[in-house]
Amino acid sequence: MSSFSFIPPQWSAIADTPREAELHAFTAPLYSAMLCRKSLEEWVRWMYEHDEDLKLPYDTSLSSLIHDQGFKDLVLAVQFNHINLIRKLGNTAIHTNAKVKHQESLYILQLLHGFISYVTLLYSPDKPDIHTFDERLVPKEYGKDKSKEELIRLEKAFHEQQDKLEKLEAELAGVKAIKDHNIGFIPPAVDHNEDLTRKIYIDTLLRESGWDPYGLNVAEYPVHHMPQALGYNGEGWVDYVLWGDNGKPLAVVEAKRTSRDPRVGQHQAKCYADSLEIECGQRPVIFYTNGYKSWIWDDKNYAPRPVWGFYTKDELQLLIQRRTSRKPLADRTINNDITDRYYQHEAIRKVAEALESNNREALLVMATGTGKTRVAASIIDFLSKANWVKRVLFLADRNALIHQAKTNLNDYLPNLPAVDLTKEKEDESSRIVFSTYQTMINVIDGEADGDNRFYGVGHFDLIVFDEIHRSVYNRYKHIFEYFDGLRLGLTATPKSEGDRDTYALFSLEPNNPTYAYELEQAVNDGFLVPPKAIEVPTKFQRQGIKYAELSDEEKLKYEEEFRDPLTWEVSLSQGI
Repeated sequence: MSSFSFIPPQWSAIADTPREAELHAFTAPLYSAMLCRKSLEEWVRWMYEHDEDLKLPYDTSLSSLIHDQGFKDLVLAVQFNHINLIRKLGNTAIHTNAKVKHQESLYILQLLHGFISYVTLLYSPDKPDIHTFDERLVPKEYGKDKSKEELIRLEKAFHEQQDKLEKLEAELAGVKAIKDHNIGFIPPAVDHNEDLTRKIYIDTLLRESGWDPYGLNVAEYPVHHMPQALGYNGEGWVDYVLWGDNGKPLAVVEAKRTSRDPRVGQHQAKCYADSLEIECGQRPVIFYTNGYKSWIWDDKNYAPRPVWGFYTKDELQLLIQRRTSRKPLADRTINNDITDRYYQHEAIRKVAEALESNNREALLVMATGTGKTRVAASIIDFLSKANWVKRVLFLADRNALIHQAKTNLNDYLPNLPAVDLTKEKEDESSRIVFSTYQTMINVIDGEADGDNRFYGVGHFDLIVFDEIHRSVYNRYKHIFEYFDGLRLGLTATPKSEGDRDTYALFSLEPNNPTYAYELEQAVNDGFLVPPKAIEVPTKFQRQGIKYAELSDEEKLKYEEEFRDPLTWEVSLSQGI
């Protein structure tokens, strides 16, 4: 017997994985967590292959599939949060050294049961007889757990198999019609155990950042200086305290129920930080979270801001050290060996002014040929020497741009070790990491192979976005939200329309960058010459172009730019 015996025959091709996860939940929780994630991916991909309303995004990793807005709209908030927790704990099992307890693997198995129940109810022509998840059906003894190496090998084999598989043969007739009929009769997902969901979510985020949520004095730590105005009578219990090696608190974490806005815990978390500062002589960084959403508040420097996870021990230690080691930027000297033009100095000073005004983002609009990469190198040098920045991430949308930028910055900043993540493996000495958006999104989503390290939200102190490309606005916006470092954008062609607003990405008003030095001014100053138009007949103008003659990359680009759902099928059938 199994809690997954209800799965109808139409899904027999993907019914075995959840049953195997069930067999190992108690005795092999690491393996079971990986299988739950594997099963989730199989069911999500089935939905994309069979539901014409779901359009495959450019990036087809599991993270991108479930974060696609069409998918999120279909499964709604609670179901999405459960799905994402299955993904994250599965990634933790495979890609970190953390242990997974059987209570956690058992719980995400229950969440997987809820998701599979939803899919079968949504797409089955006949209402399946679904029973609630029954823990008594999970065997207490069955085999032994897998090692990390075995899990990585199994996951790699699974993805290689997925790449070779054609669409499942067991097609359901009229999937869309069935879904449209059933969707109104399925009750929304309910979180039956908010406390456990929150705890597993937060514990998973902590483990991703190298913390042991079951470590000594981490959870439920007592403090003795809470204000009586809150009804504490001086005593209180901090949900989590993250400790430094010197025995002083680096951070406090206030946890709220999943259904509550975590910001309601802001004042309470501050009181915990006040108490720990009195008792230990060091003010910790403040986090408050409900598991799904988290906020960080280093109230010595910045206002509260959303964050996707927790800092590691080293990152928190550095954050606290910078309270006293960071030097004022106004009187710092700019390296003229890197940048010696007046407008380049103006750009650097404007960025410095923004950062010292507690802004964490800056956008430079500079005409092509005026030295954007030089300015970026000079800013890195400037901030590094002032102890504002240690690790830098330099992002661009193409390998050629990454290679060119790395070559230039190696010349400008020879003392800062650099690595191209698209070609090389990073080590601890790397100060500047160069990467394409695609490579980095795979790493932070846990979809990369074992040769690439995982980056936490606080790993990079500065992220440079070179030539902000349109793909950032839809495919890779996750990077903007994920990393918590200072952000610097470089572009010659900013956008200000709707869903592709360069200024909004950097929390700026429309058409109001941190600094601008555009083509007309550069021509007037004599640094550039005006462009000359030359008319050259091309094959495209003479003969036109057909979709069928494009390369796969050109077809993808064309579809993103010009595809019209109303005329697409007709045009394709006519060979246009």
